[in-house]
Amino acid sequence: MKRLTSPVPLLLGGLLMLFAACGAPADEASATNATNSATPSVGQSAVVDEFSKPTVVGVAVKSPDHKTLVAAVQHIKYEDVLSNAGPFTVFAPTDAAFNALPAGTLEELLKPEKKEKLQDILEYHVAVGVFQPEKMTNGRKLNMANLKDTQFTVAEDGTVTISGAKVIGTAEAANGLVVVIDKVLLPPQ
Repeated sequence: MKRLTSPVPLLLGGLLMLFAACGAPADEASATNATNSATPSVGQSAVVDEFSKPTVVGVAVKSPDHKTLVAAVQHIKYEDVLSNAGPFTVFAPTDAAFNALPAGTLEELLKPEKKEKLQDILEYHVAVGVFQPEKMTNGRKLNMANLKDTQFTVAEDGTVTISGAKVIGTAEAANGLVVVIDKVLLPPQ
C-alpha cells in the first residue's frame, strides 16, 4: 500500500513562522513604541455601519420610546455585548413601562452599589436566539440570559404576554429581534 504524505502540515507551519516573523518587532525599543502608541480600543457598539440593519442596541438607540432602557444598558456597560453577533431577542420595556415602576425604583437601581441587581433585571429581558412572539405557544417557558425562566401567555384574541408584560410590537435587527413590551420584567427571587 502506497502512503501519501501531505504537505499541508509543513505549509501551515511555515506560514505560522512567517506571520510570527513579520509581526515581531525588530527590537525591544520598537516593541515599547508600538505599545505606547496604540490607541485605546472601542467595542462593537462603536462600529459605524450605515448600510446594514442596526443591531438590537441600534434599534433601541433610534427609538424615542426606549431612552431609559438604553441608559440602563449603558450604565452596566452591556452595549458592546448586545452589539455582537447574537442572535438575541431583547424584550424592550418602553419608557412608560419604566415610569410605571414604584417611585424611586429606577434611581435606586442606578446607584453603583445596585449595579448587580440592575444587571440581573436587564439580563431577564434578553434571550439568546430569536423568539418571535407570534410563534409562541400558551405556557411556553423561555430561559433568559440571567438563567431564570419567563413564560408566555397567548390569549384567545391572540394577545401575547411574557411574564405579564404585553407584547406591543417587534423590530428586526441585524443580530436578532427587539420585542417591545409594556412592563419591566422583574426576575423571580
